[in-house]
Amino acid sequence: MKAELNNAPWLGETQQALAIQILESHQRGFGCALIAGFGTALSSRLNAQELFNCGFPVLAHDGADDPRLTYANAAALQLWDTSWAELIGLPSRLTAPVTERTERRTALGEAQALQALTGYAGIRISRQGRCFQIRNARIWTLWDDHQQACGQAASFSDWWWI
Repeated sequence: MKAELNNAPWLGETQQALAIQILESHQRGFGCALIAGFGTALSSRLNAQELFNCGFPVLAHDGADDPRLTYANAAALQLWDTSWAELIGLPSRLTAPVTERTERRTALGEAQALQALTGYAGIRISRQGRCFQIRNARIWTLWDDHQQACGQAASFSDWWWI
């Protein structure tokens, strides 16, 4: 088990830094911690592990014109019915059915303009083709060390299969 945990892709140095970026950017956008204990003396590795196992989906994508997923925690991987290797790097637009992508793009643009958005609802699709509704999602801008926007993250706990 320990060897498996040491090889966990979400615990690599780059992914630990991304987890901290997701957590710090959420704090900046909403004025509160995304997970309990963040902002205390927890190590980057422990924060990354806590985010990965927090129990509700958290995803992030880069700031490209056609953004690609850079992060998905265990709850997101389970909901999208896929593995880290299959989801990370995937264009994030593919998380929504074709019929929902325009609405999704509009919401992401609104969240980018506001830097943080609450109450988003939409339809998503698993890698196996099952659709589900999300509600009360939070979307926030990710900020790099130079205070430049470099992507977006989202979390939600309210969803159901449709």
